[in-house]
Amino acid sequence: MHTRTLALALVLGTLGITASAQQNAGGIFDSQSDIGPVLHAGTFRFEPARQEYTLTGSGVNMWFGKDEGHFAWKKMSGDFLLRTRIRFIGKGTDPHRKVGVMIRSSLDTGSVQVSGTVHGDGLTALQYRTAPGANMQEYRSPVNAPDMIQLERRGHHYILSVAKMGELFTVTEADINGPGEDVLAGIFICSHNKDVIEESVFTNTRIVVPAPATLVPYKQYLPSMLEIHDLTDDNGVVTYQSPRSIQAPNWTTDGKALIFNGDGLLYHFDLASRTQTRIPTGEVTGNNNDHVISFDGKMLAISSSSKDYPSSRVYTVPVTGGTPNLITPTGPSYLHGWSPDGKWLAFVGQRNGDYDIFRIPANGGQEERLTTTPGLDDGSEYSPDGKSIWFNSVRSGRMQVWRMDADGQNPKQITNDTLNNWFPHVSPDGKKVVFISFGNDVAPGDHPFYKHVYLRVMPADGSAPPRVIEYLYGGQGTINTPSWAPDSKRLAFISNSGLIYSHVPSEKRE
Repeated sequence: MHTRTLALALVLGTLGITASAQQNAGGIFDSQSDIGPVLHAGTFRFEPARQEYTLTGSGVNMWFGKDEGHFAWKKMSGDFLLRTRIRFIGKGTDPHRKVGVMIRSSLDTGSVQVSGTVHGDGLTALQYRTAPGANMQEYRSPVNAPDMIQLERRGHHYILSVAKMGELFTVTEADINGPGEDVLAGIFICSHNKDVIEESVFTNTRIVVPAPATLVPYKQYLPSMLEIHDLTDDNGVVTYQSPRSIQAPNWTTDGKALIFNGDGLLYHFDLASRTQTRIPTGEVTGNNNDHVISFDGKMLAISSSSKDYPSSRVYTVPVTGGTPNLITPTGPSYLHGWSPDGKWLAFVGQRNGDYDIFRIPANGGQEERLTTTPGLDDGSEYSPDGKSIWFNSVRSGRMQVWRMDADGQNPKQITNDTLNNWFPHVSPDGKKVVFISFGNDVAPGDHPFYKHVYLRVMPADGSAPPRVIEYLYGGQGTINTPSWAPDSKRLAFISNSGLIYSHVPSEKRE
């Protein structure tokens, strides 16, 4: 046997995989294969444009000491999570048909494994086998028939998070003596009837490697995924990725490009070629993730520190770059909004020990304080009609979304829930508002990197409660800036992972 072939066989053998069992996969997965002596071979299909996976599979069961079904997997180790949105095709034959996400030691039919499983009748559970050939055990979720499912491994602790699309996750967790360090992780289907083939579609599928406990915030960073979410079908696609930290994608008014920041610089990202080009900003090279394009698309307002002034201040520059014009001589000042008529900039400034919202003429001049309530006010952004400023504030206890008149009068609380809601962005048509929501593991006045967060959308008129459109790992830099496409149907945002996907274009610069 050739040395390279022998080495491959040895690696596969440690995971219980024979060369004949391997079949090429696609997307985030290394391979796909049947598990156990199925009567009908399963299939795998990957649709790149939507990053959609379709599995078919047979198999008598995944319970009594052995598993049968079809499995698409990636070799993983350490801590990570699997997330996907699932949809059975057809009514099905057996109410106990199963679909979900799985972490297993090998492809052996009786392998040790932990899975997040949704049955055809809606029963959902964290299921596991702790010894080869043992019967499965389970912790049932109170949620019936979810379509969003996430399984996270933290050492021997497993966390199953499930939701009906649009709702918050419900968590079931346990310490389990599951698979070892090196595992196969992926998506599966089992028909629960050896004579039947079932089919399921998986979208919004991610494998995420979270930040290690040793990561030093604001000194060390995870790779970044630039994602675009289409609200017409709530499907998200990873469009681009960088091994460094890129943040806050801002959609240009012509719909052809995004502007984001990274390493203190600003970049123009062409959506057609998926190539980034640096936007020159002279000696202002400490740009943060607070940058906004004017409504006419001609100018860019930015926030940056500089060599001679360590605090952030607000500047304006042509959208194609140039020498920045200093607007706020005093810092810290963080830009968030540009009025539709181009006359005003809204920013968050720390004055006398408190952060409040101010506005200032776009060409410079006297700043005007718009909020005076004690506590942090942030994320100020004009509505498309120019009549209101949306912002987030801790004045009611948690960080919540608020709206006030453009002159600071008549503040009104918009959200009032158990999450901490940041950075409201109104769609160009004025009908919707999106914001990022942190859990109670984050202090109300903080919006750190690398947390489990939601992107939520609600009608701008408050006629319906917020609904989740993205379940992701991110936080700081995910959606600090206005991220709507001009058509008000798509959103750009940043997620994070220690894993780089081989099927997604990676950073290229001109």
